[in-house]
Amino acid sequence: MLNPTRFDNALNTLGAWLLALLWLLPLLYAVWSAIHPSEFSARFDLLAPLTTDNFTRAWNAAPFPRYFLNTSALVLAILIGQIVLCTLAAYAFARFEFPGKDIAFALVLVQLMVMPDVVLVENYRSMHRLGLVDTLSAMALPYMASAFGIFLLRQTFKTVPRELEEAARIEGCGTFGVLWRVYVPLARPVYLAYALVSISHHWNNFLWPLVMSNSVETRPLTVGLSVFASTDQGIDWGIINAATLISSAPLLLAFLLFQRQFVQSFLRAGIR
Repeated sequence: MLNPTRFDNALNTLGAWLLALLWLLPLLYAVWSAIHPSEFSARFDLLAPLTTDNFTRAWNAAPFPRYFLNTSALVLAILIGQIVLCTLAAYAFARFEFPGKDIAFALVLVQLMVMPDVVLVENYRSMHRLGLVDTLSAMALPYMASAFGIFLLRQTFKTVPRELEEAARIEGCGTFGVLWRVYVPLARPVYLAYALVSISHHWNNFLWPLVMSNSVETRPLTVGLSVFASTDQGIDWGIINAATLISSAPLLLAFLLFQRQFVQSFLRAGIR
């Protein structure tokens, strides 16, 4: 007699493997086409010769060191701004009482329902008036405050026992001292989980940097990759995929090296 529980587990396992395979297929194709000559990009042959020419040509076709520097500076600036502003806002919403608190928090949550693309034109007009077009500052400023970060940290801070805050105040800590010595240390897993989400998202962000960057000096990796698909150079999938792997290599390596810490941080933060 067939055990329903075993059958259900088998179906779930099979479905998980199929989804994993579907997720891996584009990556496997990218790796295949990047390490083989162009004529094998659309032809699978186990005896096809291996080559690194695609990576060399992709690296020489664009100033990747500059793109990496721009992207790293952009992601780091956004992350620092988000952590500072989200921490202060979340602390205020979690532990202070002030007129209009609920309305203000509701307005923050409304941001979760608004796609950044909807306000792209207004953001561009604002950056243009400030004279920040074609700068990394213009790419970072609209993302400095995150409704998701504020909500996540607020919910975490509300779980901290009041007794710990009172004990810290007895020891002589002021408002910022309590925040720094009590709330921030207890929320470290949440900070790590949020940092992973923020870095991954803004490393791959394309539309807003495309609108704001007009020169190589400010162009991030995602925008720099668009040069490989330009019609005047033709489309060589081997070079395109090699460039894609170069740009995504830092995130892939970080995940492979720290995947256990990644999963633990998400679980402890309550993100499912």
